[in-house]
Amino acid sequence: MSKDYYKILGVEKSATQDDIKRAFRKLAHQYHPDKQGGDEAKFKELNEAYQVLGNEEKRKQFDQFGATFDQQGGFGGGMNWEDFMRQARGGGGFGNINFDLGGMDLGDIFGEVFGFGGSRGNTKKRAGEDIELDLQIDFKDSVFGIKKEFELYKTVKCDHCHGNTAEPGTPFVKCKTCDGKGKIIKMQRTFLGSFQTQAICGECGGEGKIPEKKCSKCKGMGIVKNKEAVSVEIPAGIENGMSLRVSGKGNAGKSGGKNGDLYVHVRIRPDKRFARHGNDILQREKINFVQATLGAKIEIETLDGKVELKIPEGTQPNTRFRLREKGVPYLNSSGRGDMYVEIEVEIPKRVSRKQRELLERFGE
Repeated sequence: MSKDYYKILGVEKSATQDDIKRAFRKLAHQYHPDKQGGDEAKFKELNEAYQVLGNEEKRKQFDQFGATFDQQGGFGGGMNWEDFMRQARGGGGFGNINFDLGGMDLGDIFGEVFGFGGSRGNTKKRAGEDIELDLQIDFKDSVFGIKKEFELYKTVKCDHCHGNTAEPGTPFVKCKTCDGKGKIIKMQRTFLGSFQTQAICGECGGEGKIPEKKCSKCKGMGIVKNKEAVSVEIPAGIENGMSLRVSGKGNAGKSGGKNGDLYVHVRIRPDKRFARHGNDILQREKINFVQATLGAKIEIETLDGKVELKIPEGTQPNTRFRLREKGVPYLNSSGRGDMYVEIEVEIPKRVSRKQRELLERFGE
């Protein structure tokens, strides 16, 4: 039975590469065998799933053929699980290994678990967390798009020290813990044996220096909690349940780390007049028996305002009329869907004596 790599990483098939990368990073931390509660078998499975889904070409093959196509072991570029663990036993870290995993630097991931100094230098600035929120909009706003502005209470860069963690006017001094190197070399014992690692200094976060006097407002964190105005562009044609990513509008990172992202999950209020089917719109319109029989011109409401619709004589119940390009715009594209008007013929429950006579004569 083939494996479902999407299920293994806990993502949908529509997930973006960033979503997949984020899911793998989280689960790799959780199940790494050198962490308490880790699971080597699960970790290997996660690694296998990410090697495929984290590579766009392999992901296309997987979507088409499933997990039956040939793979190159646990890591891309010919490196498998045994190669990885052999490298770990050698104590060399991951700085010189080329992992073909969609651009993710595994030195970052395993550096946080083992304490390796990754290939990106000494600095270990923590990125801010993402923010997720639900935003409810009106049906018509989902059709034509709208700009929404609101306030978020979140972590922002400290306005007193401007995020550099030091009290304004005071200098930075060399970190005594790491002697200004930003790293600490230590021996670590695992079920694989002992090996030497370079750990980022926890005192200075890899900077090699610390404030002589910490910022009095943020206490040396570089961030504070505050309200921030956020503007989100809702594109025309968005569907209920879709999510928008606003880069850099999440929580601010500590010590100058980059901001997280804001994910807006759009919820659309139903409209009593219109029902959406893809990019088409369906509306039901009532006419009386005489209008259906003899024909008429009626005024109907569309997304763009009122228009006149001609009802030909002899129109039957449930007849649909098509109004071209009166539907929903195609998302991030040109053109619109159509609008369909379905006719309901109202039959009177009671008629007068004269009306009855006329109907009987008509029936003859």
